[in-house]
Amino acid sequence: MRKSKYDQIIERLAERAVFTANEAREAGIPPRMLAHFCKRGLIERISRGIYKGGAAEVDIDFRWEDLALVAMSIPNGVICLISALCYYGLTDQIMREFWIAVPHALKSPKRPKTRIIRMRNIELGQTEITVGEDRLKIFDRERTVVDAFRHLSHEIALKALQAYLKQREPKPNLEKLLKYAKKLRMNIYPYVMALTT
Repeated sequence: MRKSKYDQIIERLAERAVFTANEAREAGIPPRMLAHFCKRGLIERISRGIYKGGAAEVDIDFRWEDLALVAMSIPNGVICLISALCYYGLTDQIMREFWIAVPHALKSPKRPKTRIIRMRNIELGQTEITVGEDRLKIFDRERTVVDAFRHLSHEIALKALQAYLKQREPKPNLEKLLKYAKKLRMNIYPYVMALTT
């Protein structure tokens, strides 16, 4: 097969788990060549403008691979709500779509099977997890429980709170949970009292 002048650049990009069409263009690859490299199997198109490297060593638990790839493709995104509840084992809901929070001021990016939630206070409770070799942003357990009361059904939120309070490792941090609830103007104190007395 005839070598392209872009082969060396695409080989470097193909070692990354996720990259965008803009990053490829900045590296010197015109958009028309991305389809060509997909046909050759060097890269895989995940969604519009988002690509997965064919040579990338993605050592991710199969359950979280698609979520991780979507989260990596949204630079300012934070895994939240149902996706975070599933990750922490705080719900019996099935993750039919990926839930990602972005700063309120940003335009919501489009991704397949993804629900984008625009939030004002995206720093509160933000932490990182390691999935394979990558670091992903996710809200901690306490923020996730409070957000469940803010954005999900009452039933899902109560079940998440019950599951949180039953966890032994790590132990529930009620002080942090109630502090987050106060900052986010969500009164969950009566529910916490009812479930802990």
